[in-house]
Amino acid sequence: MMIVVFWALILALFALATRLGRHLNLIPIVSQLLLATFGLPLLMLFWVEPNWHLSGAQLVAPVWLKTLYGLSFAVVLGHILSDVIDLRLDRQSLKVALPSFCVPLLCGVACGVWLLKEQSWLSSLAIGLVFAITAIPVLYLYLHHIGYPAQATRRLVQTAILIDLACWSLFGLAQGSLHLSGLALPLVGACAPLLLRWMSIRQPKIYGALFFALLMVAEHYRINALIFGIGYLLCMNALKQPFALPLKPALFKALQHYLAIPLILTFGIVQINVHSAMGDLGWINLLALIVLPISSKMLGNWLGLRWAPPSFPGASRWKESLLLNIRGLSEIVFLNLLLQQQLITPALYFALMSMSLIATLLPALAGMNRPLALREAKPVDTVKPVDKETTCQ
Repeated sequence: MMIVVFWALILALFALATRLGRHLNLIPIVSQLLLATFGLPLLMLFWVEPNWHLSGAQLVAPVWLKTLYGLSFAVVLGHILSDVIDLRLDRQSLKVALPSFCVPLLCGVACGVWLLKEQSWLSSLAIGLVFAITAIPVLYLYLHHIGYPAQATRRLVQTAILIDLACWSLFGLAQGSLHLSGLALPLVGACAPLLLRWMSIRQPKIYGALFFALLMVAEHYRINALIFGIGYLLCMNALKQPFALPLKPALFKALQHYLAIPLILTFGIVQINVHSAMGDLGWINLLALIVLPISSKMLGNWLGLRWAPPSFPGASRWKESLLLNIRGLSEIVFLNLLLQQQLITPALYFALMSMSLIATLLPALAGMNRPLALREAKPVDTVKPVDKETTCQ
């Protein structure tokens, strides 16, 4: 009974944090990250563990909760992948994306080798990919919020999509290379759109509903969800079949906003003993895991933006570097995936979650959360790959 009370309290706290954040002009994911990074560890340390005598392992043990987590995972990961796959390649975006991806990736792999000496090479690669990720939903919302020029918005969003596509695909292929026998099932599942087409089914919502349902099944049975998800959407693209969310945008937004994201954030955080994690990691390593991902990503962003021509007259490479350093849903889902598969330790999870929060807050701290003064231009037009982002947060 107390476990049900705990999770009801958590969902209420996230809803309250989101509402308060709006009054402070914060994007919802920032409010949620603040609560998850600072509020949840304090709640566990000073109330739940000493008064309710419940550990993190007990709080995530019920079968019904794992089912809800699987649903949440499918909803958020599926939404991210549907945006990542829906890509229109642009030469200038590619120029920005290459250094923005490669520089932090190499830095992260080096950190992984340094911190995870006894772990597999896949763990070091995963750390590098965490260093490199840019959050598409939060980036788009920031740009839309400040009224960024349409052409510049398109370039930055396409850059983020290229980076995330590289991250998810590389990790999925790396996982598959370790378990070649495990590739058959997700690849067979990825061909499901062919079966629907053979049955003369063309309604986009049916394809979308089947996609999210199979993602949930893949997560539950530990099938490679990344290979399945990317393969399914590539198959849809090959068939020229449009993708549509299975629910109305308002319902899908509510499902993510009030259930999926709070569950995913809390599921990882409550299993971490912060004192023990900090003892295992040490303050120097913690500082390095906050500074190095941000600085290496900023360097890669700046090199890419210098290589490409300015996105509009007067564009600031420094500000655009900060914007491309934004983390968020993409990184949270990726971190949860790594923690679930024991590719990173709880200490690394907490450190990288803190880094994600700081990186996401940096544009606001630099005064970029207010609309641009030069806003006589048209409002930011919709960019096809991120039309769904407004439903995400």
